[in-house]
Amino acid sequence: MRVIFLHIPVRLLRHLLAAALALTLAGLALFSWEEIQELLPASAGHTNPVFQVDTQEPLVALTVNVAWGEEFLPGLLAALKAEGAKATFFMVGDWVRQFPALTKEIATAGHELGNHTWYHPHPTQISSKELKEEIQRTEELLTELTGQKPVLFAPPYGEWNKEVVAVAGELGYRTIMWSADTVDWERPPKEVIVERALADIRPGWIVLMHPTQPTVEALPEILKGLKERGLQPVTVSELLASERR
Repeated sequence: MRVIFLHIPVRLLRHLLAAALALTLAGLALFSWEEIQELLPASAGHTNPVFQVDTQEPLVALTVNVAWGEEFLPGLLAALKAEGAKATFFMVGDWVRQFPALTKEIATAGHELGNHTWYHPHPTQISSKELKEEIQRTEELLTELTGQKPVLFAPPYGEWNKEVVAVAGELGYRTIMWSADTVDWERPPKEVIVERALADIRPGWIVLMHPTQPTVEALPEILKGLKERGLQPVTVSELLASERR
């Protein structure tokens, strides 16, 4: 076989490469940003929080943000245990420092522990460096206490922007929000909490709760309502694992 080598001047080669790049950019311009994101490798990271999960399985996730209310956590744990249900508890590091035994009890019961920062600041009102330190400090304590490194992050006050999600992502976290907010921190009657949790519940939803007395009273009815609807409560990580690709 005869091989022919062509000599291409450097200047011409540069023009050819520039033309190829221009054609590539023009082609990408035909796509929306969302479509371009789908072409990127998974390692490019997530740019938005998770509000719900696209799943074909009858699963929902119960989450509990823990920054106070230690006296009500045993009641929540008992209600979950009675139904064999698991939940994800997003922990504030300073709370964990004060209640290490209770933190271990939650983990030992098979529930998932997530990161909720150290002092519960407004994440969009502090620097990226401060947010990173908040997350890392909580991570170190949770890992030391339970042997489990958290991989999910719930921003305090539900405040987020692209920078907050990016900081969490750089540390290996998925940022988690909610589909149904019980607003139980206002301590409404238990019937209101049950209604807010179950009114529009569907597979893939994430229900947000806090450790309060009316939540303890409402949780057995929430779990009963889920069972009646054929829905199984799982941890957020389990829900994410069922995501339709």
